[in-house]
Amino acid sequence: MTLAPETTDLKIQLRLDNSVDGTDGWFTVCDLSLLLPGRGVAALLPDGRQAAIFRDRAGSLYAIDNRDPFGGAAVLSRGLTGTHQGRPYVASPLLKQRFDLESGQCLDDETVAVRAYEVRTAA
Repeated sequence: MTLAPETTDLKIQLRLDNSVDGTDGWFTVCDLSLLLPGRGVAALLPDGRQAAIFRDRAGSLYAIDNRDPFGGAAVLSRGLTGTHQGRPYVASPLLKQRFDLESGQCLDDETVAVRAYEVRTAA
């Protein structure tokens, strides 16, 4: 059975570096209901960086760094999502480079990648 997101109290959590505060490295960023399929949201992380969080139309969740390494602006959460050879990606709104949402690898320049985060939902 699949629940509609608006009927749940699920939170999106990202796995950050090992934590010493007893949180096991999981950081709550937002409610699942805030993520619209095919759209991204930006979240401020405790260290001042930003993550871009996405939910695809199948309900899968992804998170990568929000900063575009080519232009330097924190804009990847505003990019267009799609798939290439079955892999989900986001295209930067600046210069249109595509980043694999599972690995963070740039699909247009193999020497560039952004950090990808492990994502989970929690009650």
